[in-house]
Amino acid sequence: MRGVRGLAVGGVAGLAVVMGGGAAWAGDAGADVVYHGSAVMAGDQVEVRLTPRNNGPSAVVDASVRLRWSVPLAEVQQLPAGCVREEERAVVCRTGSLAVDGVGERIVLSVRLKERPPELTLEFETAWGGAAGDAGKAHDRQRVLVLATGDTYAF
Repeated sequence: MRGVRGLAVGGVAGLAVVMGGGAAWAGDAGADVVYHGSAVMAGDQVEVRLTPRNNGPSAVVDASVRLRWSVPLAEVQQLPAGCVREEERAVVCRTGSLAVDGVGERIVLSVRLKERPPELTLEFETAWGGAAGDAGKAHDRQRVLVLATGDTYAF
């Protein structure tokens, strides 16, 4: 990998998707889960590294993050524990519980693409469960442009 480049299209990543039914948050105030990390594409492989952080005001009992690529993924994937293929272009990974002002464990995900595009967009989506959620919806989606240069793009 060469140098690190930062290019994000969209706002700060406030990401959480609730797994299962019921409220995922402790309290009614909601939570602000953000992800920071990097993505690199080389050939037909994309590696994404994410670290979740909960800025509060409530703890997150259990959440997940949805990652969607602008191009189709290969049929067969070797996904890490806690991640599942959701559709042709999307994977969902569990973040687990996050304390207020807490940092979760790093998620490392490597996927194979169906083809070798010169670039792609990686999008993170937020979906909140139960009655609680993030009042600031403006930053619930982040897009990162990743070029097929082998460079690391930070977000």
